[in-house]
This record gives sequence, C-alpha cells and structure tokens, in this order.
Amino acid sequence: LQQTPLLTFVVPLCHEFIVVDRATSKLHSAPQAMVAFLRFLFTLSNILLPFAYAFAADIQMPPRPPSIVLTIAGSDSGGGAGIQADLKAIHTISEGKCHGCSAITCLTAQNSCGVTSLHSPPVEFLRSQLLAVEEDLYPSAVKIGMLGTKELADEVGSWLRKLKENGQKRAPFVVCDPVMITTSGHKLVDDTAKVAMIEKVFPYADLVTPNKFEAEELLGKTLCTPQDVEDGARAILAMGPRAVIIKGGHSLLEGNNKVVESEETNASVGYAQDYLLLSDESAAEGKPVKDKARLCDGSRGVWIRNDRYDSAHTHGTGCTLSSAIASAWAMGQRERDAVGSAKGGENIGALCAMRLVDACCVAKAYVNAGIARGVQLGKGPGPVVHTGFPDSYKNFPTIELSASSTSMSSFPAMQSYHSAKSSSSSAPALGRILPIVDTVEWIEQLVSTPGIEDVQLRFKDTTDYDVILDRIKRSSALCQSAGVRLWINDYWKAAIEAGGCFGIHLGQEDLASCVDDGGLDLIRDAGLAFGVSTHSYSELCAALGVRPSYISLGPVFSTQSKDVKFDPQGLETVRQWRSLIPPTIPLIAIGGIGNADVAKVVRGAGAECSAVIGAVTKADDVKKAVADLNAAME
Repeated sequence: LQQTPLLTFVVPLCHEFIVVDRATSKLHSAPQAMVAFLRFLFTLSNILLPFAYAFAADIQMPPRPPSIVLTIAGSDSGGGAGIQADLKAIHTISEGKCHGCSAITCLTAQNSCGVTSLHSPPVEFLRSQLLAVEEDLYPSAVKIGMLGTKELADEVGSWLRKLKENGQKRAPFVVCDPVMITTSGHKLVDDTAKVAMIEKVFPYADLVTPNKFEAEELLGKTLCTPQDVEDGARAILAMGPRAVIIKGGHSLLEGNNKVVESEETNASVGYAQDYLLLSDESAAEGKPVKDKARLCDGSRGVWIRNDRYDSAHTHGTGCTLSSAIASAWAMGQRERDAVGSAKGGENIGALCAMRLVDACCVAKAYVNAGIARGVQLGKGPGPVVHTGFPDSYKNFPTIELSASSTSMSSFPAMQSYHSAKSSSSSAPALGRILPIVDTVEWIEQLVSTPGIEDVQLRFKDTTDYDVILDRIKRSSALCQSAGVRLWINDYWKAAIEAGGCFGIHLGQEDLASCVDDGGLDLIRDAGLAFGVSTHSYSELCAALGVRPSYISLGPVFSTQSKDVKFDPQGLETVRQWRSLIPPTIPLIAIGGIGNADVAKVVRGAGAECSAVIGAVTKADDVKKAVADLNAAME
C-alpha cells in the first residue's frame, strides 16, 4: 500500500490510529467509525492476515526498476579494485536501487601483492561493449576508470560526445577516475593516453576524481599545502570537467621529501580530507535558493573530512569512491524521475536532493566504513570492504571551513530530555518541544505555560533591524524572568546586541553568510548555543562541521508555514539522520507536526524534540496542547 500514492495506510499506535494521506503527507486521527472497524479486524487478525497478505500482493504496484550504472574500467583478477570493486559498490551502496553494467578496457593479472601483467582488448571490442549496453540498458550514470591507451581514451571520448550531443535521451552523469599511477608510484599509462583522456574525456565528465599523485601528474607539479590542492583543483577544472575532487587518501607528506611539517600539512595526516570544487553551472543544479550561498555549495570549494584510519587495507578505494559517487547520484535522479509520476516515487526530500556534493559526502562515508572493516586476504594489503548505504555517524564526514584546522571549538553542548534522565552531564537538556512563534505576545503567553522550556522567535513581517532588536529585548526579558530559554531565528547580530538570549538558530544560507561575516566566533564568544537546519546530506555534513548544539531536520511532512524548497523527508529520513548524527547532539524534527499524534510518530522515529508552530498557535487550549505534545515526545 505504501507504493500506491492514491491510497492511505493505517499505523496502529496502542489504542489509537492515525491516517497518513500519501498525497499530501499530512496525518490526522482516524474517524471513530474507522477505529471501530479496524479494532474488529485486529481481533480477527489470526484468521484474516493470510488473506490480507495475499490481497496486498495482488494489488501491489510493480517495483520501480533500478537505475543503470555503467562502469568502463579494467578488470582486477584479485577482485579488490577495477570493475570488481565497481560492481560491488554499485549494488551495495544503492541497496538494490542501482544495477551495474560493465565495459572492460583492460585485463590485469594481479593479486594483493601487485600487478604482474596488463592486456588491453582491441578498441573494436570496447566499442561493441558500449553499444550493446547503450542500446538495451541505457545508463543513468557512467563511471570511467583505467584507459590504458590513447586509442581507448579516444573511443570512450567519442562515445560520450555522441551521448551528450544526441538530445533524444538525457546524457548520463559521468564520473572519471583518472587511473594513471599505482599506490606504489608505478605509472600505468603513457603520456599519449593521459593527453587523450584530458582532451577527449574530461570535457564530457561531470566529475574527475584524481588522488594526490594523479593530480600531480595531471598538473606537472607537486602539491605541498592545502592551498596547492585548491589551486590545483581550479587548474584541473579548467581542463574541461564540470567538477573535480582531489582525494585525500594520501597525506601531503607522502611521496614528497620537500614538504615541511606544519599545522597545515599535519592536518592531512590526522584526517582523510578531499577537496571538491564545482563549476558555477554544476553547483547551480538543485540549489534551493539560487542567489544565496551555502557552505556545502561546491562552487565555493569544500573540504570533506573524515578521521584517518591507520590501515593498510585500502586496495580499491579510488575505484570504490568513484563508483559510489555515480551510484549515489543515480539514486537521487531515480527518485526525482519518479516523483509526481505514475512510477510511485517515495518523495523523500534528502534522496530527491541527492546532487553531486551530497553524492560525494555519502560515497566518502561508504568508503570510510569499508576501510574501517578492511582485513588482509592474501599476502599484501586487503581491499576495502563493501557495506551498505551509510548508517553510522562514526563514518559520516564533515564539511570543514578550513583544511588546515586540526580542531574547532564546539558551541555550548546540550543534551536531549531523554539522555538527561540517566546522564551525569551538566549540559542543559533541550525541551521535548520547541514552539516557534513570531510575536512578543506569543512569547509572553508561552513562558507562563507549564511544560515550556525553550521557545524560538522568528520574524516574518519585518526586516527592520531596530524593530527586531526591540522585540528580542522584550522577549528576552520575559524569558529570563520565567526561566525559559529563548532562541533567535536568523538575526544573530541583533541577538548578541540585545543580550539575554540563550541561542541562535540558522538555516543553511544564513549559516554561510554568518561564516563569511566572522559570525561563528562572535556567537561562540557570546556564549550562545547554536542550532542549524538541514535538508540534505551535504547540509548535514556542513552542520556537523560547525559543531552545533543541536541539528534540525525538515520538513518531515508537508507544511504551509513557510515556502519550503525541499520535499517532505518522511519518517525514514528522521531515523537515518538520528543514526548519522552523534548521539551527543540532539535532533529536532520540524515541519507538519500539527498535533500530539504526529509528534508521537516522530518521536518513535528517533527525534528528541519536535519544533511546532500551528500545533500550539492554532490550538483551542494552548496549555492542553503543550501538555499533550510533551507527553507524546516522552
């Protein structure tokens, strides 16, 4: 039934029932007649369930086919890299949402100790493979790996040009991993093949993914500092691709005796950090507010960071990363294609928003989890392990403001209401609900309402600084006298000037402008707590990078309270966010939480706090509404 948008499904909650309207994502209590009927059905469940399952199987819509992801790469007889790693990555990260196809450019004789022999099949055979896949299994995304000869690079470039210029079908998303040098420093391709790849393949690539040594080979210079990496990314971008990510699996100290140890270079030793740079055209795709920047906008250049694992078992990480990026992007495109169509798209906001930066963040988490589980299989280093779609904060990356920083002060810590019950921490406990209101009068009413511990003030009717400052001062006085914490939405400068506020909440665009104005340090110096909104995987990485007091996700359900640029996230994304955020950081759910019944469902998905608007401001009895919401979030 969940795959049938025109129907509704029923969720049992103890003795209550909630109806979820799949068309609008709104929830409401079931009518009494329906409740009576459903209780009757549950009473007879032992008899009726077999028939119900059979009936559901008959009416279930056919599952959507997976996206096709094609890998054009060499074969690794040891199974750790090349197309073997590509196909495993495609199938496992997508968890069935992508199907992998392959076209072989090179056959290798290799094991965990190294490569002993190479053989490139005739160009005509590669052409036959590409045409066979194109005619029947047209790809949504293409990953390109080793192109060992000029002729092979020319052939792949011609095929890509044909697809890009065809116009009848959408050209596939192309990730090019310029495999040129082994981990030990052995060159795999000659200069003519390198030049052909740059001239014939790069102009049709949406992303190229060189590691440090490959980037140095492309640039003809050594990368010694983070600034060198950033400058190198701009130079590679000028070679024609729409984006470049210089991978940080190798530290800046590796393979270079001239590098002097410093805070800048040491950061690359303790962290595996990739530098991603997008063209303005590529960065604009899927951007929620076209004329406002976010920290995760690739046109600014972003450093994507994980802690570095001290492991030798990293064989195939480059192949795996590029294939995982292609697959993650294809998953997002699959969802965007299905939304609003008869194919039954799930309309999941974070998945629909899976663009290039998001795909890079998700793929990095996937590779990091695989490195963490790596084991030795033969005499040499073991391969990266292929897991599933990222599901742990331990491997999820951050987007950092600087590649050189080895530490950043966190904002004042908070703990959830539920954690505080058994914790010895002195950190304040976030309330179970966070009412968001836009007048001082509402602040005055709420601070005298039992059960209100936090309240957020936003400004919808004015941008006048003096008016905003006055409202904050009056609200702050009311909250301080009642012992309620006041959060200010967006206007952090006025909050600092007014004094007496507890915290600041910023959306992603306001977060970027705050960083550009040096605001994070000012907020931190003022001792204010800090919360950040998120809607996509890259926004979550950016939020984690500033070490906030809490993170919010929304809209969970459709909402009319503001013009939202993202699709509803759904409960599954709430569960996923909770697993990707460290347990020490509370998760707030916002959007469409219109009553206590809905709040209870959100709490069950893992959110520790519900941000509410109409559930309070439109309630006939505000005190009862607050009490019910708190009970639901218990």
